[in-house]
Amino acid sequence: MKPRAAALSIILAPTLLFVPVPSPGQQPAKVYRIGYLATGAPAPTDQTPQGCPIQGSARWQAFMEGLQERGYVPGQNLLIECRWSEARAERAPALAAELVSLQPDLIVTGGYSPNIAAAKQATGTIPLLMVTAVDPVGRGFVASLAHPGGNLTGITETVGVQTLGKQFQLLKEAVPKATRVADLTYRQPTAVPPNPAWGMESEAAARAIGLTLQLYPLQAPEELEGAFTAMTQARAEALLVESTAFSQFHLQRIVNLAAKSRLPAMYSHRDFVEAGGLMSYWASEPPIWRRAGAYVDKILKGTKPADLPVEQPTKFDLVINLKTAKALGLTIPRTLLIQADEVIQ
Repeated sequence: MKPRAAALSIILAPTLLFVPVPSPGQQPAKVYRIGYLATGAPAPTDQTPQGCPIQGSARWQAFMEGLQERGYVPGQNLLIECRWSEARAERAPALAAELVSLQPDLIVTGGYSPNIAAAKQATGTIPLLMVTAVDPVGRGFVASLAHPGGNLTGITETVGVQTLGKQFQLLKEAVPKATRVADLTYRQPTAVPPNPAWGMESEAAARAIGLTLQLYPLQAPEELEGAFTAMTQARAEALLVESTAFSQFHLQRIVNLAAKSRLPAMYSHRDFVEAGGLMSYWASEPPIWRRAGAYVDKILKGTKPADLPVEQPTKFDLVINLKTAKALGLTIPRTLLIQADEVIQ
C-alpha cells in the first residue's frame, strides 16, 4: 500500500466506526421535515441549500440547541426548509404556500404576525408552531392561551399588555421629567390588524404614570425620517419603539434617528442597545427559542397543537447603554442600574 493511501485509511477508519449500520431487517431512522417561515434573511454566504442559517443569530443557535438536546440533528434525522419574508407582509402567503407544498411534519414561524397569519391560512392540517408571538389571542390566532384549538400553538414574547406597562415605567425612571412619549410602530396595510383593546390598554398604562402617548404608525420605510421630524415638532421627550419585524429590519437606522433627534428611547430587544440605543426591556429570546425545541419534540411525537397550551415567557432582560445616556445628557438613577441585567459602558 502506498504511504498516502495508508495514511488515508488510518484517518478514515475511526470515522467509519461511528457510522451506524442498520442490522438486517432494521428500519432506517425517520427523517423529519420542518418548515421555517421567518423575517429577515441570513447572508447568502451563511445559508444551507435549504436557505437556513449555518451559524445564525443567538435565537437560531438557541433553537438548534433546543432541538439537539432532544435528539434532533439537522442533516441526520431532521431536514429544515427555511423561507424569509424580509419583513414584507405581501411575501408571506406565497412563502407559506411553498412550505406547505413540501408536506412538512411541522411549520415553525417567528413572531411576525403576517407570517403566522399566512401559515394558518395556508394549512389547517399541518401542525404550526409560532415562536415569540405578540398578542396571539387578540389577533385571532388562537382561541385562548390555555386551549389554543386548531393546528396552532406556541410561545409568546409578552405577558399581555403588562410588558408594555413595564417598559413605560422603566422609561419614566430613566427620564423622570418626560411627560410626552412618542410611540413608533408599523401598520402595513396588508398586515394583521392589531387588537384595539391592546392599544387602549397600553395608553391607559402610560397615562397611569403620567405619560401621554403620541402615536406614529408607519406604513413604509420612507416615512421614518418624517416621523422623527414630527416627533421633534410635537416636542416628544422620549420614545418607545414597539416590537415589530419592521423595527428589527431597520434597527440601525432607527437608532441613528433617535440619537440625531436626541430622544431617549426604550426598545424591545437588546440588539438596539448594542447598536447604540439607550435601553431595552423585553423577554429574553434565546430561552424561548430553546424551549421551542420541546414543543417541536412533542408535536413530532404525536401531540396535537390544540392540546399544547400557549406559553408565556418567564425571563425578561433590562439592558442599559451608559455611553448613550451620557451622550443624551442623562444620569441613569442607581435604582435603575441595580435592576439592569446588563449595563453597556
